[in-house]
Amino acid sequence: MTIYQNLIAGEWVGSEASNNISPSDINDVVGSYAQGTADDAKQAIAAAKAAFPAWSRSGIMERHAILRKAADEIVARKDELGTLLAREEGKTLPEAIGETLRAAQIFDFFAGEALRLTGEVVPSARPGIGVEITREPLGVIGIITPWNFPIAIPAWKIAPALCYGNTVVFKPADLVPGCAWAIVDILHRAGLPKGVLNLVMGRGSVVGQAMLDSPDLAGITFTGSTGTGKRVALASIEHNRKFQLEMGGKNPMVVLDDADLNVAVEASANSGFFSTGQRCTASSRIIVTEGIHDKFVAALTERLKGLTVDNALKQGTHIGPVVDEKQLKQDMDYIALGQQEGAKLAFGGERIERDTPGFYLQPTLFTEATNQMRISREEIFGPVASVIRVKDYDEALAVANDTPFGLSAGIATTSLKYATHFKRNSEAGMVMVNLPTAGVDFHVPFGGRKASSFGPREQGKYAAEFFTVVKTAYTLP
Repeated sequence: MTIYQNLIAGEWVGSEASNNISPSDINDVVGSYAQGTADDAKQAIAAAKAAFPAWSRSGIMERHAILRKAADEIVARKDELGTLLAREEGKTLPEAIGETLRAAQIFDFFAGEALRLTGEVVPSARPGIGVEITREPLGVIGIITPWNFPIAIPAWKIAPALCYGNTVVFKPADLVPGCAWAIVDILHRAGLPKGVLNLVMGRGSVVGQAMLDSPDLAGITFTGSTGTGKRVALASIEHNRKFQLEMGGKNPMVVLDDADLNVAVEASANSGFFSTGQRCTASSRIIVTEGIHDKFVAALTERLKGLTVDNALKQGTHIGPVVDEKQLKQDMDYIALGQQEGAKLAFGGERIERDTPGFYLQPTLFTEATNQMRISREEIFGPVASVIRVKDYDEALAVANDTPFGLSAGIATTSLKYATHFKRNSEAGMVMVNLPTAGVDFHVPFGGRKASSFGPREQGKYAAEFFTVVKTAYTLP
């Protein structure tokens, strides 16, 4: 079997490898991918450091052309790359193709941003002196990404890093090396100079730790668990390094008595269970006022009964498998815990078998939950959601905000008054009205508050806040 190697200083290297297994069919080997070492990470950082002076001063048309070429190839290969994504991560093929197209949109957007780099010229308080305010690239950027969006999240980190003139060392999640390798290969062939983009696949405890330990990284952008995010922060502080963290969520979906029932059910089902619930923006707390509670639970339960759980590549599948055995065990442990805590298991909760051996789990709905239960406080990261009954809007808002996280929040209502109040008073970075909590457009800022995020927002023009440094220059003619 071909070994897909790491890219270091423009060369494909590495012989030790690990098989990438599909969660839809554990007999399906997606590919054999290199397992990098700490020395590989160090060499990649050195290569990026050596490439930085030239790339940071490269012309905007060169950056534009490379990013645009990558975008065009991703679009042309959307079905192939979407199939790869569905095989290795387990989300359904339509979702995977959609994510692939989003990655292309991100590269296309930042190809344009490369041509829109701007600064300011302002007068000084002192007569006759000019002031220029410009943005310059940060330096060598370490990029560490999770397994749940294996092409979109790397795209929204790599594209702005390159657009603004930084060089990159990229470490993807160990479960999903295929999409990472593909996107790096596309950029490499698009014309990036040697050392500008380096890929080191492998264990986080090995490759990731070597990156955290390096004094030569000017910044690290990380998406993953809260615990690992704290480690990234501590290591970065030690090296006086800029860092950006996107971590967990325990997102609320509020359903008010005046909501359109069909809209509320669709938003809740999509938020909580699509992508197998494996999204940091998933709504696993559904907070429902008592006047609509029983009707909503009955309607949502019927909706869940109609969802097909099966192989991610199979036509008609609504929910694919959980990503691996470890994550499935975590999901099952929380389902057992919810019952021990006194929540009612209203639907699902069972591991199921399909034609191909994989990690299949029924979508799981709890009712009679409280906001103090662990299933309501801790991120499960699976197709598991709990319904919390509340008296009215005021209690719903209080419960929605009673969480250590603050990534995304949603509300289903036909009241302009409540929608407006919720948008202003929700303690989340992103708020959705009558829409699923999961996902934002590629050109708008993504990020949260509290324990969900730290540092500047990702995506859109706001990405410049992390990937550049501001310089103020004075001139006396």
